[in-house]
Amino acid sequence: MSYQMPQQNRNVHNQHNSYNPADLPMPSAKEQTMMWQQNSYLCDSGIQSGVVTQVPSLNGREDEEMDGEQLMFDLDQGFSQNITQDQIDDMNQQLSQTRSQRIRAAMFPETLDEGTEIPSTQFDPQQPTAVQRLSEPSQMLKHAVVNLINYQDDAELATRAIPELIKLLNDEDQVIVSQAATMVLQLSKKEASRHAIMNSPQVVAALVRAISKSNDLETTKGAVGTLHYLSHHRQGLLAIFKSGGIPALVKLLSSPVESVLFYAITTLHNLLLHQDGSKMQVRLAGGLQKMVTLLQRNNVKFLAVVTDCLQILAYANQESKLIILASGGPNELVRIMRSYDYEKLLWSTSRVLKVLSVCSSNKPAIVECGGMQALANHLVSQSNRLVQNCLWTLRNLSDAATKVEGLEQLLSSLVQVLASTDVNVVTCAAGILSNLTCNNQRNKITVCQVGGVDALVRTIISAGEREEITEPAVCALRHLTSRHTEAEHAQNAIRMNNGLWVIVKLLHPPSRWPLIKAVIGLIRNLALCSENHSPLREHGAILHLVRLLSKAYQDIDRQRSSVATTGSQQPCAYADGVRMEEIVEGTVGALQYLAKESHNRVLIRQQNVIPIFIRLLYNEIENIQVV
Repeated sequence: MSYQMPQQNRNVHNQHNSYNPADLPMPSAKEQTMMWQQNSYLCDSGIQSGVVTQVPSLNGREDEEMDGEQLMFDLDQGFSQNITQDQIDDMNQQLSQTRSQRIRAAMFPETLDEGTEIPSTQFDPQQPTAVQRLSEPSQMLKHAVVNLINYQDDAELATRAIPELIKLLNDEDQVIVSQAATMVLQLSKKEASRHAIMNSPQVVAALVRAISKSNDLETTKGAVGTLHYLSHHRQGLLAIFKSGGIPALVKLLSSPVESVLFYAITTLHNLLLHQDGSKMQVRLAGGLQKMVTLLQRNNVKFLAVVTDCLQILAYANQESKLIILASGGPNELVRIMRSYDYEKLLWSTSRVLKVLSVCSSNKPAIVECGGMQALANHLVSQSNRLVQNCLWTLRNLSDAATKVEGLEQLLSSLVQVLASTDVNVVTCAAGILSNLTCNNQRNKITVCQVGGVDALVRTIISAGEREEITEPAVCALRHLTSRHTEAEHAQNAIRMNNGLWVIVKLLHPPSRWPLIKAVIGLIRNLALCSENHSPLREHGAILHLVRLLSKAYQDIDRQRSSVATTGSQQPCAYADGVRMEEIVEGTVGALQYLAKESHNRVLIRQQNVIPIFIRLLYNEIENIQVV
């Protein structure tokens, strides 16, 4: 059943709902085309079209309720009736006229008159306009072009001036030479003209000649300053080297003028670093002696360059090391380590000392002038590279410092350094402790009192199979457990710190003979303490000692048989540089002390070693007969 709305209600409904698509007739094809064109024109036409475009109705006629109204499109507020077509035309014209000014302001702001105001087209401060986005790259491009033009101008100027400069530098009038040297120095400060100078061997040769012959300060400063700037390029270094510049530069190391000294040493430094053949030239010109003399100055940055030159010259060259020694170098280098806190200088100085510390002649000289104490002061530095260089140097020196007194601070620092996670640091610290505790009761007592035994045991446990750490650490413990007043305390401390098992474990393969020899000596010392007898047996020390004794004895016996057969003059058996006689002596000595305990004696007899003991009574080495 259809439902009919009353006529009265329909009239009210139509009045309040003038737009109802369902009640409108469908437009014809022509009308649809016109409507599409009008909508497209409205969307695409922009400001100029929007001022005269009315919103069409769906039937192609203007809506009755909108009759006579013009909808204006305003950029800021949407549709408005306040802007006329003329105003918009003026706005467009103004924007067109200022377009070139806006671009000019972005690319060449310096060309605008002061106070010039240009209208902006930016509506959203967060969204830059296209011209604003162009500004930065355009400025970069402009600067690049300007720099390129200037670079070309500098190169052309220098190229044209070089022939005349060569004549002026070779002039007999020293005033002219001085002015020419100053001019060349100014040209060398710019990269383009610098390249032009270094491409001219005649100019470089003239500069070297001016340094060698002139006594005028300005001439010298200009010439050596130019060589300094040229030395920043490989081509410049080669030109200086080929022109005989090194002897001339070494001569300037005697100058009292700071700027001349700076230019000369930095140029020589660059040559030593990057130019083949420079080291020999500097040595032949007497550069080492002059550089050692310069160590007496107090400019830390200057000294850092001088010490680095010395390190380069001394490295792998014994003659240079002896020249530094003869010139008083060790004393000055140690003074620097004591006097300054500039990290770069301390680092470069420690590198020189490290190189010198492997020289048998320099080593005692460094120790005698307080090198051990001076280096020890920097083991607490925040600079890891400085600490490492000091440690390597101390390790090299430590075998010559076993009789030196006053090393308590060093020994305490070394025990603390053992806790480092750096393998190289721990290796050096263990090696130094091993050397300094050898036959030195004072040092042994000091290390024991600062907790050295505990620290060394922890180091051995942490090191695992790193023999570069375990061997010196075991040697240090061997020294600490014998022949001083704290020895018994050290013997007990190793057991109480759970160190016996790890020490016995080092007798197993793959340990090499040098480490095994050190471990045997340590076990022998530990056996002096009766409380260690049972734990050592339980950890298998006796079985390992008997095994090593048998092997070493067999090697000795085999060697003797070989000597008898071939007539060789080598009576001793060696393995990894260790004499097997030393292994025999050590193992028998350890078993001797362990045999004081009844259970140990039973276990030793069970290993069938009595025949070996009897044969060893006839050994030509008296110590073996005794044990």
